[in-house]
Amino acid sequence: MHPGKQEELRSKTRPSLWTGRAGSRGKGALPFRGGGRPEAGRVPPRGGQGPGKPPGPKETQSRGEASGGSWDAGPVGHLAGRAPSSGRGATPSGVVEVGAQWIHGPSKENPVFRLAAEAGLLDDDALSEENQQVEAGGHPAGPFAWYSSQGRELDAEAGRSAGAFFAGLLEEARGFVHVDRPPVPSVGEYLRGAVARELREAAGEEEARRLQLAVLRSYFHLECCVNGTDSLDELALGPFGEYAMLPGLDCTFPGGFQGLTDHIMASLPEGIVLFEKPVKTIHWGRSHEEEGSPGRLFGVQVECEDGETFLADHVIVTVPLGFLKEHQESFFCPPLPPQKLEAIRRLGFGTANKIILEFEQPFWKPDTEIIGVVWENQSPLEERPADWRNTWFQKIAGYVVLQPPERHGHILCGFIAGRESEFMETLSDSEVLTTLTQVFRKATGNPQLAPPKNILRTRWHSEPYTRGSYSYVAVGSSGDDIDLLARPLPEDPSDSKLLFAGEATHRSFYSTTHGALLSGWREADRLIHLYDSLEAPHAQQLEARE
Repeated sequence: MHPGKQEELRSKTRPSLWTGRAGSRGKGALPFRGGGRPEAGRVPPRGGQGPGKPPGPKETQSRGEASGGSWDAGPVGHLAGRAPSSGRGATPSGVVEVGAQWIHGPSKENPVFRLAAEAGLLDDDALSEENQQVEAGGHPAGPFAWYSSQGRELDAEAGRSAGAFFAGLLEEARGFVHVDRPPVPSVGEYLRGAVARELREAAGEEEARRLQLAVLRSYFHLECCVNGTDSLDELALGPFGEYAMLPGLDCTFPGGFQGLTDHIMASLPEGIVLFEKPVKTIHWGRSHEEEGSPGRLFGVQVECEDGETFLADHVIVTVPLGFLKEHQESFFCPPLPPQKLEAIRRLGFGTANKIILEFEQPFWKPDTEIIGVVWENQSPLEERPADWRNTWFQKIAGYVVLQPPERHGHILCGFIAGRESEFMETLSDSEVLTTLTQVFRKATGNPQLAPPKNILRTRWHSEPYTRGSYSYVAVGSSGDDIDLLARPLPEDPSDSKLLFAGEATHRSFYSTTHGALLSGWREADRLIHLYDSLEAPHAQQLEARE
């Protein structure tokens, strides 16, 4: 890219950090977009009388569950690796989300929002036209409370100016989407280079610059949570702008995300979903004959871990990419083609976890929505410390205050991604609780601050059926790998046996629930078109005979 073009991008999108102009309120969203369970969706025969009609485009499974079935459940069945999971956890005060938490971009373009609105699951604020038209770029509006590791509450302007600067950097990074050769491979390298240039040109007091760098480091950690990466150096710069953000200020379900899945499940025939039915191997390389139905051949056999098998004409595979990375050689027989295996290897899949803390009394102000702890004397220009296991808690990007307290109690939800997040999973609840109590006492300057009375954590990397949280386009990969992962097998459109869905197969909405939903609709439509094309010649023959 020509240097002049880079400077043009910077001048159009990024405010200066140390002058604090063009401040936008807020910072990047702290999403945790759900985890899943291995699934293998299937379209078995209808009553053994020839190929079954696939489901309509709105009959789809959510990410993390597996469909299948030649049991008496109609043309479509669903195999789930575990017992029903609400995606929520309980505290004495109520229920909190441990899976997907927000509708990202709640507007008419978002199918999750539309379904939730139709089901009456959202409040008036989320449904308002004003909320749907906000161009937030995934950033909550605040207000924020920033605490320093030296025991003082920072001026809100420090966070706002750093947030505006960082948002401008991200917008610049997205601008390389149509550039053949980006200046550096990763988003992290680009952002650090821009920060270093700004620092060289900055004026003002050394202490103020040092504090702004420390706040910026928090924003780097935040972006790791947004993308599910250990480091932004893992995130490819060129494809970064392919991810599409929908309008609307991110919103939650007052009654929990589970309300949407309950609504969808209520429309399914009884017995169509089998829980605690983990799939061991999907056999797709030859035809299979069902006992008692000689001559009726099926393209796929799904073998479960308990030894039971199911035959199907088609299987929609929606296992998380992390599971595929770990089990790609044993989960399919024969193995997937080399091109698809390479796409699985190149694409990124990381871990973002929640640490949910319940307090007897809040130490934050009533209108606070996010709390950030800024570790002074740290900078995004520095390497990870060698003793990072001893400082894992410094990777926590921020703590969302669950609102309103009348519904949730006094609860903070911390977000942490990457290597430190996976290390946190190995610690006991008491170790995490003790460590974070010390953090809050130090940050507030109150050594008598009461510890949280309850803790609830996610451990997505340790979950055998997920092995992480959600996907990203890693350095060395591209959006073409997402398309390659989504391609059915065999590639002959008239002979598709294996179909692939899930968030990691949507090129512009990967890592989101709406991306997962749209991918399921895409594959349902693919089967509908397949059967329509097969039925058309038969219908024409009948018309000719008449």
